[in-house]
Amino acid sequence: MAKGPGLFSDIGKKARDLLYKDYNYDQKFTVTTSTSTGLSFSSCGIQKGDIFLGDLSAKFQKENWTADVKIDTKSNILATVTCDDPTPGLKAILNLSYPDQKCGKAELQYKHDYAGVSVNVGLTPSPLTEISAVVGNKGVTFGGEIGFDTASGSLTKYDAGLSFTKPDFTAALFLVDKADTVKFSYLHTLSPLTNSTVAAEIAHSISKDENTFSVGGLYMLDPLTTVKGRLSHNGRIAALIQHEWQPKSLVTISGEVDSRSLDKNARVGLALTLKP
Repeated sequence: MAKGPGLFSDIGKKARDLLYKDYNYDQKFTVTTSTSTGLSFSSCGIQKGDIFLGDLSAKFQKENWTADVKIDTKSNILATVTCDDPTPGLKAILNLSYPDQKCGKAELQYKHDYAGVSVNVGLTPSPLTEISAVVGNKGVTFGGEIGFDTASGSLTKYDAGLSFTKPDFTAALFLVDKADTVKFSYLHTLSPLTNSTVAAEIAHSISKDENTFSVGGLYMLDPLTTVKGRLSHNGRIAALIQHEWQPKSLVTISGEVDSRSLDKNARVGLALTLKP
């Protein structure tokens, strides 16, 4: 069970997941098999119009160690090694990539009852470094993150966030994009029995003097079937239905239309996930 306030990336995550997670407008298929020794294999294929993309991955897990290697259709290799709780609250992650070795990084996460810290450093001679920290508890959390480019000696990001959580709602306020954007998100559970939940995200760009927003909702038709919907400021309306037809195996159908241009074809996607 997660400790205390978690990490900076957890602030506002529930609202973001409701509004954006699982929406897919391509054809995606994922199949996973596993063995009793902790080794599992996954294959994923995505059809984007006339283009087919895919990857193969192998994952090995033993005690608090996990190793994951993925190879895609362009022969890119990504390896991730994770050590969870070498000491209480600590998590170490090592990401390696080939041939683009600049994508590699090392990360340390530490979660305490009243604080959470994450540090990641790129594996290059002049690495990009990002540090985030939060303080608080499961009710009130405040934190920030900064990114630093050691090659140029400049800051690549600096963000701050504040969240307030109660059993039936969560509100979060952010200052992001190098203090150029103010963002507010809100999630409210209307009925725990059906998991009926609504969420909204509103952002204001100071330099452009522009406002954007997304509002959405989630409803469980039954314990295995979930429907979601979303309306964005640009007039796009999206919806999905997701059914868990076997434990951990999901089929998701998503669709999106542009209410400002109804003459255009709607986008429809299918995602099928098969797990043992």
